[in-house]
Amino acid sequence: MSRRIQGIGMTSRRTRERMISRLRQQGISDNKVLAVMADTPRHIFVDEALESRAYEDTALPIGHNQTISQPYIVAKMTELLLQSAVPAKVLEIGTGCGYQTAILAKLVSQVYTVERIAPLMKKARDTLWELNIKTVGFKHTDGGWGWPEHAPFEGILAAAAPAEVPEALLQQLAVGGCW
Repeated sequence: MSRRIQGIGMTSRRTRERMISRLRQQGISDNKVLAVMADTPRHIFVDEALESRAYEDTALPIGHNQTISQPYIVAKMTELLLQSAVPAKVLEIGTGCGYQTAILAKLVSQVYTVERIAPLMKKARDTLWELNIKTVGFKHTDGGWGWPEHAPFEGILAAAAPAEVPEALLQQLAVGGCW
């Protein structure tokens, strides 16, 4: 594992463990989610200037007027998605920097992720490749359209949820699936 991925100082394994302790205190109880988050180097998903803040419970800018979600939100959304059963195939709306994608990919068989901002999608793809995560399909498109060619999905996770769920996404959700 490279030194960049492993982290040092404020990006070290010890700092990640403090983040996990905070998540437990905030009510996250799924040990699989917590273990994956402890093993996933959040600092490589943000700009180098922000790496020392990567394990704070806050959203951080990732460019293009977008943010990486705070760790609690990533943990809670993932925990809720896995609550009743582990979905085999998940559609993620809004790849962003790929952090949530990486967490999902370590917990489910296949992730399909869509992103409307091409440079973010490319950077996320490169970062996941660096982490040797290869069970993710990427598509540059508007999230409201989903990815019908790979439907139905047992789970759909949206980073920036609209006021109303687009009909196209509801049609791609499997019977009994989780939104």
